[in-house]
Amino acid sequence: MEQTQKATKLRALGFCGADDSVDPKMLGLIAHAYPLVEFGVLFRPDKEGLPRYASTLWVESFSKVILKAKIKAAAHLCGSRVNQVLDGDTSFLEQLSSWGFSRVQINATAVNGVDTSKLAGQVPTLLSLTQKLPHLEFILQKNDETSPLWKGVLEKGVVPQNISMLVDESKGTGVLASSWPSPADEYEIGYAGGIGPSNIDKVLVDVVEAGNGRQIWIDMESSLRSQKKGGGTDTDHDDIFDLDKCYSVINAACNAGLMEHPTFLG
Repeated sequence: MEQTQKATKLRALGFCGADDSVDPKMLGLIAHAYPLVEFGVLFRPDKEGLPRYASTLWVESFSKVILKAKIKAAAHLCGSRVNQVLDGDTSFLEQLSSWGFSRVQINATAVNGVDTSKLAGQVPTLLSLTQKLPHLEFILQKNDETSPLWKGVLEKGVVPQNISMLVDESKGTGVLASSWPSPADEYEIGYAGGIGPSNIDKVLVDVVEAGNGRQIWIDMESSLRSQKKGGGTDTDHDDIFDLDKCYSVINAACNAGLMEHPTFLG
C-alpha cells in the first residue's frame, strides 16, 4: 500500500528587524492573532538605536509584550554579540531568556560584523552552550561562509535537539535563492534570503515542496522596510519596520493554507 506524503507545515513565519519605529504592543496584537508569527530583533551594540537595531529601552517594552501575550520572539545576534556568545559568555543569552526570547540566531558572517576566521575553533563552545541552555533554540546560518561552524557541529556526530539551521546563501544581504534545499534528517531548517511580499506566493509553493513533509520556517528582513513616518517610540524615523508589509505576507500564508485568520475576522 502506497504511503501518503505528509504535508509540510509552517512552524514559524519570521519578521526580522522590529525596532523603535513600531509600537511593541502592535506586534503583540498581530502575533496574538496569528500564533505562528515570530518577530525578530537584531542585536548589535555598535548600531543600537539605528533603523533595524532596536534600543534597549524598546526591547524592554517589547519584552513585557512577549511575556504577557506569550508570543514567539527570536533574537538575531550580530557583531560583538556573536563573538561574545561563541567565546562562551552566557550572560547576554540569559538576559535574552529573561526577556522572553526562545530562539537565538547566530549571524556569524562578515557583513554582520563577525570575525569568521575563528568559527571552526568555536564549535566546542557552541555545543557546550546548547547543553547549558537547553531551553533556548540556537539557529545557525547555513551558507558557505559559515560552514566552519555548522559543518563542525555536524562532524561532532549527533546534532543537539536545540540546534536548527537557517538556509540563507545571501548571507544576510537579501538576495533571493535560485532553489531551496530539503531538510536534512539531523536537524530542522528554515529558509531566508530575498523573501518578501512581492514573491511570497511563489516562495511558499517552493519551500512547501522542498520541505518534504517536515516542519519549516521562513524569515525575512530587508523586504519589510519602508520609507515613511513610523508609529513607534521614534516617530521621526523614515526607515521603518512596515507592519502593512508583514500583514501582506501573513495573508499570503493564510491563502496558501499554512496559517489561519482568527475566527473574529470571519
